[in-house]
Amino acid sequence: MLSKVAVVTTGPLAMFEFGVVCEVFGLDRTSDGLPAFDFRVCGAEPGKPLHSTTPGVTVTPEYGLAELRGADLVAIPAFHASLLGPGLDPRIVEGVRAAADAGAIILTVCSGVFLAGAAGLLDGRKCTTHWRYVDQLAEMFPETTVDPDVLFVDEGNLITSAGTAAGIDACLHLVRREIGSAAANGIARRMVVPPQRDGGQRQFIERPVAACTSDSLSATLQWMSENLELQHTIDDLAGRSVMSTRTFARRFAAETGTTPVKWLTNQRVLYAKHLLEDTADGLEHIAAQAGFGSGALLRHHFQRIVGIAPTEYRRRFGGHPTAEADSA
Repeated sequence: MLSKVAVVTTGPLAMFEFGVVCEVFGLDRTSDGLPAFDFRVCGAEPGKPLHSTTPGVTVTPEYGLAELRGADLVAIPAFHASLLGPGLDPRIVEGVRAAADAGAIILTVCSGVFLAGAAGLLDGRKCTTHWRYVDQLAEMFPETTVDPDVLFVDEGNLITSAGTAAGIDACLHLVRREIGSAAANGIARRMVVPPQRDGGQRQFIERPVAACTSDSLSATLQWMSENLELQHTIDDLAGRSVMSTRTFARRFAAETGTTPVKWLTNQRVLYAKHLLEDTADGLEHIAAQAGFGSGALLRHHFQRIVGIAPTEYRRRFGGHPTAEADSA
């Protein structure tokens, strides 16, 4: 059971991520039959205002770091990117480490995972963070496995979430795990959010297609991207590049880091995303425009690369109503 919840604050503090933790654990909802938490905002210097990433807004922690040790849950909101390296207060790092050693569950939101890493809590474990920071996290903490696609990772006494709103998913998951679905659903209803979301953060990433700086291939790649609806073969592409098939395949991999088939598939999915966002075209028509040939093939590759179905992607990100029944 979760009873005492302590939030670690360090400035500049990210207000939305801090607010997520406060919203889930800090409000008294006992009138709705929901559990109450002993909620405490902690800092290295209690009573001293901390700057936030929002201009003109400060947060003043009421409690010191000693409160972390007796907490059932220590939540770490996001903080400014300037602290991701050596800028973290060693007193806070030690406080988080001591709380974990004393048996507290550690939950991080977005960049808060870097504090858990500095406290030595990530080694040999899986974790996640905002997609903008996954490479930096993996580089700083090579003993951990960073999953860039999921909304959160549950490692028992360590829960890490992806960017910003994914903290809501992680917090509600923890409530569901420790207290039950009724409590999680009740909190979600008050927050007017879904109790659980499908998909991961892949759907929010604008993945650039691998570029090529070689003069010998740039014209071919440009032509491929402008003619996605055509069916391309390696022989045809090699001939257009005035190379043998073997040389073309080797040069393509060296210049782009991937194969022609994967490059083309990613480019087609990227184009399909734009069509789903900006048009009301049906799925079969989009599949033909993007070069997939059929809606079934588009669904297969879209689900694999983006993480959700095309129709769900359109529902979330599209600005046009569906025009044809075959897009359902």
